Amino acid sequence: MNMDIKPIVVVSKCLGFEACRYNGQMSNDEFIKKLKQYVEFITVCPEVEIGLQIPRDAIRIVKVNDNLKLIQPKTGKDYTKTMFEFSKEFLEGLNEVDGFILKSRSPSCGIKDVKIYNGLVKGASCTKGKGIFGEMAIEKFPNVVVEDEGRLKDFKIREHFLTKLFIISDFKRIRKLETMYELDNFHKRNKLLFSMYNKTQLKVLNDIIKNRQNKKVNEVFKEYEKCLALVFARKARQTSQINSLIECLNYFSEKIEEKEKKFVIDTIEKYKEGHIPFNVPLYLVKSYAVRFNDKTLLEQSFFNPYPDELVEMRDSGKVLT
Repeated sequence: MNMDIKPIVVVSKCLGFEACRYNGQMSNDEFIKKLKQYVEFITVCPEVEIGLQIPRDAIRIVKVNDNLKLIQPKTGKDYTKTMFEFSKEFLEGLNEVDGFILKSRSPSCGIKDVKIYNGLVKGASCTKGKGIFGEMAIEKFPNVVVEDEGRLKDFKIREHFLTKLFIISDFKRIRKLETMYELDNFHKRNKLLFSMYNKTQLKVLNDIIKNRQNKKVNEVFKEYEKCLALVFARKARQTSQINSLIECLNYFSEKIEEKEKKFVIDTIEKYKEGHIPFNVPLYLVKSYAVRFNDKTLLEQSFFNPYPDELVEMRDSGKVLT
């Protein structure tokens, strides 16, 4: 991992930056606190930006005649138009962004599980959806990783978020250089990771890199970028992770004793059964790459797609023992 990479992340201001929630409080988040050293944060509180006070009466999304409105029930004020206008202006004003971490379930920032009420009366039924700012962020930046702080407490979601965030940010860095040499190096050091995520898209990337039609460099980069987004469209499947670990282990199958190989296989099996996180067999396999000084493997982002200091053996916020 290139430690010079500093992804740009838009974050809800209430997540450890300012006490600006509707109740005048701040949500301290340990992951975001740790992340501050490794990314550039752009903070935003859409509700304060549209003129709401701190503290303030709560706002909610209400379905009115099949239209969604952002209403403050206590005052009856409608902030829909103001929120849409601010969100559009803010998002269009971002020169570059690599990711978003937004407040969960917020009627402005939420990206999932936001309550959509079927009326203003007390006790009205509700469904689930997105907040106005959160939904517009997803639509404006479809290839950028967008999550909320609640979902990021899940180890697998957090792992996918960090992987996509730092790899895409690294691609943007080499895209500015716009040379086939840099693109080829980027592709080579990420091959194993891409294979784990999506073998089909890796084959497409391989063809793009070969550039048999002798396209201009900028055209190759554009094609590559579109395909790269598809590689990270979903989290890596467990079966693919296991296959990648076995593939790495095969590099050393003739160099290690049978009992060592069996121990690694047993460790992978424990991961498969859910007893340990993915990073345990990953580090075990990497130890052989270090032991035998296999530079081909050690250069692969598969082993550390993001800074090691951000790795936490947690699943849904609970430390695995």
